[in-house]
This record gives sequence, structure tokens and C-alpha cells, in this order.
Amino acid sequence: MIYKGVEYTVTAVAPGIWKWQFRIDDRVVTGKTEAKLYLLAVRRVQLRINRERKKNASG
Repeated sequence: MIYKGVEYTVTAVAPGIWKWQFRIDDRVVTGKTEAKLYLLAVRRVQLRINRERKKNASG
């Protein structure tokens, strides 16, 4: 999927556990989140992308 020009993936690892990954420039960011719903996990990744983009813009 793509959010604000950043391609990311969200994959179910176990019930309620989601693994995610995205790339900004040459940096790959990965992690896991707990959420019952897929769309909630997606939203959390999108918020993380926003934080990373803001951090890169100010730095």
C-alpha cells in the first residue's frame, strides 16, 4: 500500500499481532503492533510514517 508517497506493508503474524514495514529514502523501518482489526493496524503504521517524515523534515 502507499500512504503519502511511502510504500508500506502490514502482515498478520498471529491473531491480533501485525508486522509492518516501510521505507523512507534509504532507511527501512520495521515493527510490530497489537490490534484486533486490520484497519487499526494500518492506521497505526500511517501515524508512524507521519512521525518519521516529520522527524526527517525537521532534521
